[in-house]
Amino acid sequence: MATKLFRNLVIGGVLAAGLGAMAVKPRSFSDKRRNYVPTLSETMYAHRGLHDAGSGLDDADAPASNEYVQYARSMAVQAGYGSMEDVDPIAPENSLPAFAAAAEAGFGIELDVQSTADGQIVVIHDADLMRVAGDSRKIADLTYDELVRIPLFPGAEPGAAVSPLATGEMPAGQYQHVPLLSDVLRLVDGRVPIIVEFKFDDMRSWGEADENFMNAAADLLDAYQGEYAVESFNPAAMNWYKQNHPDVCRGQLAQDLRFGEGDPVVWGAGKLVFNWMSRPDFVAYDVQNASSKALKLVRSMGALAVGWTVRSAEQYDEAMPYFDRFIFESFVPEGTPGHDLAL
Repeated sequence: MATKLFRNLVIGGVLAAGLGAMAVKPRSFSDKRRNYVPTLSETMYAHRGLHDAGSGLDDADAPASNEYVQYARSMAVQAGYGSMEDVDPIAPENSLPAFAAAAEAGFGIELDVQSTADGQIVVIHDADLMRVAGDSRKIADLTYDELVRIPLFPGAEPGAAVSPLATGEMPAGQYQHVPLLSDVLRLVDGRVPIIVEFKFDDMRSWGEADENFMNAAADLLDAYQGEYAVESFNPAAMNWYKQNHPDVCRGQLAQDLRFGEGDPVVWGAGKLVFNWMSRPDFVAYDVQNASSKALKLVRSMGALAVGWTVRSAEQYDEAMPYFDRFIFESFVPEGTPGHDLAL
């Protein structure tokens, strides 16, 4: 009896392991070959462009951030935006100058897309404008015409992580606002590879608005002649790409959260249990979770591992054994092949 029970437990364990492996399995090599899927270029990807205001610049553990800010500004100026004497930021995160600066330096770019109230595809990370413009209104509730009247990081000093309060009125002089994806693609013009993250407010539902968002953004990217890949925390978005654009390199964003932390879908995606939906070519994983067993398993099965977001040379060195590509900010990577990073 005991022998039979042990045998059944072993069989059950093998079946469970097999099902688990199938659940996290990435896209197969034969599928990639059949659809002529390009791999993710081997370069460093600048998080939201090379920026002098915004994400990651409030990290007290990143003493190189001042050097990074100056480098971002110098590359933006070299690309034709502002001057080093400007007292306000000239290249806020996810702005045209930030992307121009990254392209000028030869880095790849990671950016975020959402849809406005009038169906325009714009490049911005947060669901609202509070952090970047001091305005509590949501992107989904604003038209693009309204967005161009709201400056990013108005009156901030270079290196600011959060903007001072904005009035929401059209300011005088030059300023940066939330850009259209079409304008970003026109600016980059194939010079460097791009990773496009699809952002969603609610990941537990999927409706007509989501379909419209995916179609509108995919149409812009499909017409683009440069190299790009797509990613999302939402496995349904990557499943949409699997069904509609199997020739595009796609990635599952994830982080290893404790149970009960954050959205249940994000928690599940962190364990990669939704890979059966997205069948990703790469997994973009939080570098702080570098030793994750789920990441190690899916990497052994052929998925590229992309680390986000590395913010210091020390963190980069520590994460190197666990990842194949990196998204970075707040520091200037040294020794990256093909880049002259001297200031």
